[in-house]
This record gives sequence, structure tokens and C-alpha cells, in this order.
Amino acid sequence: MPIRILFLTTIGCLLAGALAMALDTGPGAGANEALKRLLDGNKNYVSNQTVKDTRQALAAGQRPYAIILSCSDSRVPPEIIFDKELGEIFVVRVAGNIPDPIVIGSIEYAAEHFGSPLIMVLGHNRCGAVTAAVEATGHENGNIGAIIKTISPAVELARKETKGADKSQLVEAAVDMNIRQTAKSLVEQSPAIRSLVDSGKLKIVMAKYDLDDGTVKLLDK
Repeated sequence: MPIRILFLTTIGCLLAGALAMALDTGPGAGANEALKRLLDGNKNYVSNQTVKDTRQALAAGQRPYAIILSCSDSRVPPEIIFDKELGEIFVVRVAGNIPDPIVIGSIEYAAEHFGSPLIMVLGHNRCGAVTAAVEATGHENGNIGAIIKTISPAVELARKETKGADKSQLVEAAVDMNIRQTAKSLVEQSPAIRSLVDSGKLKIVMAKYDLDDGTVKLLDK
């Protein structure tokens, strides 16, 4: 085998191995290993001088310019997909990016106390929570059942709008509908948010993240 090809093959194998290790974050890593990775990461964070300066500047207070309600999916961290630093965005994350009193209260706090002028409801394609709601049989119990119950109205509306669609098409339609329903709920369930929106001090936008290409697209009202 030519030396150049052997070299490239070796490099390719090393890179593949490194990627596999980086992606080994699931149950196979083990709890102790997972904890070690978290604490090692924190040491790196603390020792980063650039981050240290920003952290110290923000220690006395924050004034984020945007509030993002997004899904808890580990592939959709708003700070990373929008390339933002400490103090820029106030993030509330919950499976299925759905509202409840605690979520809405968190958003109200940021809007009222920090004066953040923008709320973004951010969903993503192939959402697991929405898929679970699409596949639900109507007998789901417990806390996960509560998530499915909250998303189910969006699924039913999507079914009516996409008659004859296959499952993947229904899931995407339900994801979009769930984003819209959540944005609507923020105004309907929160007099504080509604007042800020009516006065022009706060704007709500709806967006969807693409897991495949990393783009965020705004949904039409």
C-alpha cells in the first residue's frame, strides 16, 4: 500500500475513533464516567480566561436580550446553535418545548425583570416528545403522560390538516402545530406576557431547528 494512502487511512481511523469517543455519551458511558466528563469539562470552563472575564463581568447581574423556550433534546442547545455567550439569552428548556405554569413563570420573570424584548418558541424536526404524542394510544400515565397530554391537541389539529399523510409527515406537521400552539398559549395563559406584547415591548416568534443541517427557520404566523 502506498505510504500516502496508508497515512490517510490511519488518520481516518484515528478521527473516526475520536468521533466515536466524543459521541459515546449515552448509558454505555456509565454514571461515574459521565460525572467525570462533566467535572472535567467544568475545570476547562473555569480555566478559560476569556470566559472568566465575561463571567466576572456578569456576576453582578444579567440582561439577556432574548428568551428562548426550546426542547430539552441534547442536540438542540440554544447557546450553541445560535453561537451565543454567557448572559446573552435566557433559556427555558422542556421536552416538547411546551408551556406549563412553571415554564411560563420563568419566561415572565425574564420579560419583566430583565426587559428582554423577544421570546422565541423553538421546536425541531423529528421531536421525540411530539413523536410519542403521535404514537400515543390514549392510556399514557405519569409525568411523561402529562407531556403527551399537553402536545396531543396539536397532534389532533395536525391530523385534520394532513389527512392521508404518512407518519413522518404527520410528526413534522404536529411539530409545527405544537410550536404555534405553545406561542399562542404564552399569550393566553399569561396576562403579564399579553400586556407586554400588546404594548409593543415584547415580541413572540416561532422557529424550527433542523437537526440535519443546523439551520433555524422562522415559522409564518
